[in-house]
Amino acid sequence: MKKNTPHDEAGNRSKSAPTPVAVLFRARRLQLNWTQAELADRVSKSLPEGEVLTQQTYAAFESGKTRAAKHKSYIAQAMGILAELLQLELGLDPSLPPTLNVEEPTKPVSNVESNAEMLGPLEEWDDKTPLGDDEVEVPLLKEVELSAGSGRVTIQEHATAKLRFGKRTLRRQGVQVENAVCVSVYGNSMEPVLPHGSTVGVDRGKTLIKDGDIYAIEHNGQLRVKLVYRLPSGGLRLRSFNRDEHPDEEYSVPELEAQHLCIIGRVFWYSVLR
Repeated sequence: MKKNTPHDEAGNRSKSAPTPVAVLFRARRLQLNWTQAELADRVSKSLPEGEVLTQQTYAAFESGKTRAAKHKSYIAQAMGILAELLQLELGLDPSLPPTLNVEEPTKPVSNVESNAEMLGPLEEWDDKTPLGDDEVEVPLLKEVELSAGSGRVTIQEHATAKLRFGKRTLRRQGVQVENAVCVSVYGNSMEPVLPHGSTVGVDRGKTLIKDGDIYAIEHNGQLRVKLVYRLPSGGLRLRSFNRDEHPDEEYSVPELEAQHLCIIGRVFWYSVLR
């Protein structure tokens, strides 16, 4: 019986269909005119000491032979598509620019290319605007200092601040209405993807950690939004997009308990105002 082979530089295809992330990576790599080996070499230079991405490992993921990519955030960063990767991970299914053709690189027909689509006008609303039939209000979480001057902080739902979501949007993301909350992002630790002032939607029904995904976290009463990884010891690694200024944080199981660090939920949506 003939064995299936990965999708290599010659264009051979494996039996398994590539994931949407693999399709995005291949399209961007072709646009940059990089070989798989060149990409793997560039990514390996940015990895932590002792780690490496081989051409064979990358080829298996790009072809669909393997479904997971351990270093996908590094791969996306090397090709300048970290924001597009995040959109796919959040289930937003972004449209690829015309130059990112999956089958082969395309030559522009003119010096001007469209990279946007008109969706329609914005609708103004305020707290007095009635909810539509397909709308729900999602509360915003906030930090609240406990009484008696103890200095302790807890996280509660804001009494008045709410955001509106379409019921269909939540269903499409597999989010139960009662599990949906919103969190504001402060500081520059999650730039450039989530700059200061961004708002994220959080699914409190999903607290099981998928390495490299984004989660809202309660840490000693403080709200935080980070990339989360599991450690072999049972602890957690918290990572920022802005790693130059905010290095990784690692917490053992005893430290998680002592510092009251727990997962609130997975980020399924985000909004950025510039």
